[in-house]
Amino acid sequence: MKILVTGGAGFIGSHYVRTLLEGGYEEYEDAEVTVLDKLTYAGNRDNLPAAHPRLAFVQGDICDLPLLLDVFPGHDAVVHFAAESHVDRSLESAAEFVATNVGGTQNVMEAALRAGVPRVVHVSTDEVYGSIDEGSWTEEWPLLPNSPYAASKAGSDLVARAYWRTHGLNVSVTRCSNNYGPYQHPEKLIPRFVTSLLEGGTVPLYGDGGNIREWLHVDDHCRAIQLVLTRGRAGGIYNVGGGNEQTNRQITERLLELTGRDWSHVVRVADRKGHDLRYSLDESKIRTELGYAPRVSFEDGLAATAAWYRDNPGWWKAVRDAQEQHDAPSRAGQRGRHDTERQHRA
Repeated sequence: MKILVTGGAGFIGSHYVRTLLEGGYEEYEDAEVTVLDKLTYAGNRDNLPAAHPRLAFVQGDICDLPLLLDVFPGHDAVVHFAAESHVDRSLESAAEFVATNVGGTQNVMEAALRAGVPRVVHVSTDEVYGSIDEGSWTEEWPLLPNSPYAASKAGSDLVARAYWRTHGLNVSVTRCSNNYGPYQHPEKLIPRFVTSLLEGGTVPLYGDGGNIREWLHVDDHCRAIQLVLTRGRAGGIYNVGGGNEQTNRQITERLLELTGRDWSHVVRVADRKGHDLRYSLDESKIRTELGYAPRVSFEDGLAATAAWYRDNPGWWKAVRDAQEQHDAPSRAGQRGRHDTERQHRA
């Protein structure tokens, strides 16, 4: 068995790869794994073993179709994680999200089709559904994305579906709720809050903190992806939720407790543009069809995650430094544009 994992140096992808290499998935204990990752600021080679007899690493971009056509042949499955995924960044650089998430996914599907890859899983997000005041989304719910990130992921889902419907590509789509766990980039809510609080800094809370998200430990998410890979239906869409809804304020309160801080470390900030109020997935389909159920309780998972960041400052400080270096040219460009605008107004 030979598996190709796009975005396998990122948070969720690397967890999936490490579990594969550790023999954590039944009947895949000897699987050979190829990781294809561009190694942007969010991809980290240190998230993977430095060397492993069953691991091959290719640094490359899913937007590079000739590269994909060279790498894909000979693989039995592709698990497609690679994506731009940070909502706040999509508000400032939507074009990059569309290029990678929509155009890159089209390349992945095209390469899989041409290479004759027997099975593909496309990993997506619950954000494609938009926001829901009450009840929960089923897989038949209309796609109503509210951010450029969510819109680009909705587009990628439709591209995957089109390759199944038009070309008969054996592809399934998963849509997960918010993930958390070790090795998550410190720009995301939980690791950002934990690392800032551990250093005695402040954390930003959008609006009144009433926005509701459903949280899923990364290990449960990756087990669901493996179930879909091995047992999911071609053209099928599977919601993967954690069954645990928390307001951002509740998350903040718990992280303050876990890091020994108080509310003096919380700064209220203006709400995000188009901020979705509530996400909630109906995951009865994957439970009924594939026998999925999350194993990690939110309380235990959150405590273990906070402890991991406390015990691994070298990892997240290096990642944070790399992010700051990545963002510096963009910030300088924004300052230059603002200066030019001021000069024109003067």
